[in-house]
Amino acid sequence: MKRKLNPGYIYIFPAVLIMVLLIGYPLIYNISLSFKDVTLANLAGNDQPFVGFQNYIELFNHELFPVALKNTFLFTIGSIAFQFIIGFALALFFSMNFKLANFLRGLMMVSWLVPLTVTAMLFQFLLSPSVGLLNHIPIYFGWIEEPIAWLSLPEYAMWGIIITNIWIGVPFNMLLLATGLNNLPKDVYEAAAIDGATWIQRFRHITLPLLKPVIMIVMMLGFIYTFKVFDLVYVMTGGGPANSTQVLSTLSYQFSFQNFDFGLGASVANILFVILLIISIIYIKMTDEDEVAS
Repeated sequence: MKRKLNPGYIYIFPAVLIMVLLIGYPLIYNISLSFKDVTLANLAGNDQPFVGFQNYIELFNHELFPVALKNTFLFTIGSIAFQFIIGFALALFFSMNFKLANFLRGLMMVSWLVPLTVTAMLFQFLLSPSVGLLNHIPIYFGWIEEPIAWLSLPEYAMWGIIITNIWIGVPFNMLLLATGLNNLPKDVYEAAAIDGATWIQRFRHITLPLLKPVIMIVMMLGFIYTFKVFDLVYVMTGGGPANSTQVLSTLSYQFSFQNFDFGLGASVANILFVILLIISIIYIKMTDEDEVAS
């Protein structure tokens, strides 16, 4: 007896084909590239020697790899921590539904909609020691005595790009968390208020537990998005000064398009991909456990 073809496969075939061409092929090609000795001299030819794990061994022994790995995690964790805290506070604020709440919430989204390169150049100006507002305002209020060269000093450069990324990511966190807050059942809060629960008790024992799935999504998406950021760092500092803002994405670019060692650059990109894959698997397992528990 012949099995009938599910017509659903016909509808999803174009999407699957696009994903294979735009995601699958580049991914496989990049993995293959990391096992070869590919330079500018043999990039266009067929003479690309297979070197096995030699690129990865060289990468793990390279002095810049641990620096870039540490900076990537510092940039990611520092960014998403402040993005989440500020975004959550704004979501709670706008959930009060005052007169201008919708207008101000929409206005907040501007920073998320502006292209990253434009934002990077804007904050280069704002962080400038000569004309930057983020120096002049603290000096005016007496918080600092002299302007800080945020993007020129190794001890401040990472915080400069973290501040920039926080400004970009806060609206995204606020939007998702505000949506989650609006979908929470109102009768639970009314019952808690009748029982005499304070605002802090309602927030701790009702809001946070019910909002846990949304919080996990926000943190996971924020981690994935931030961990692989390239254009923001490249435009603002290029990985400098003194590699203080060198992250995995900029290191891959440096190896591939400045040193023209494409195999080594592909190895860095694959390490970045593996880390994000592990984080995604952990998230999926945590989500499945929550669904089973509920």
